Amino acid sequence: MARLKGLPPLIGAPRSKIGWAADEPVRSDARSSGAAWRAWYKTARWRALRQQVLIRDAYTCQRTGQVLGGRYPAPDSPTVNHKRPHRGSAELFWDINNLETVSKAVHDSEIQREEQASLHHRGVWD
Repeated sequence: MARLKGLPPLIGAPRSKIGWAADEPVRSDARSSGAAWRAWYKTARWRALRQQVLIRDAYTCQRTGQVLGGRYPAPDSPTVNHKRPHRGSAELFWDINNLETVSKAVHDSEIQREEQASLHHRGVWD
């Protein structure tokens, strides 16, 4: 007796529920190659400076006062933010007084909104 072969699927593969995150490695590589200063984030010097800031700020969000105990990508994971965007300036990038500890949630929402508004105000995106 002949065996039945599997039927072809009637619908395609389900769409990813994580959206843009699936493309993040490709997007990150493209961004890294676009500006030399992005490589600074991958240096031992940056990791040491970042650790100094986290310890100085006692792993506490400087905007909300929340103690940050999460691990990336949790919303309560600690992120070191440049208070004044460096935009490629080595002096601002490495200045410990220009750095603050914030939660990933604050960094990804409130701070990004502020930076985008600043760019629009300066006419960079217009």
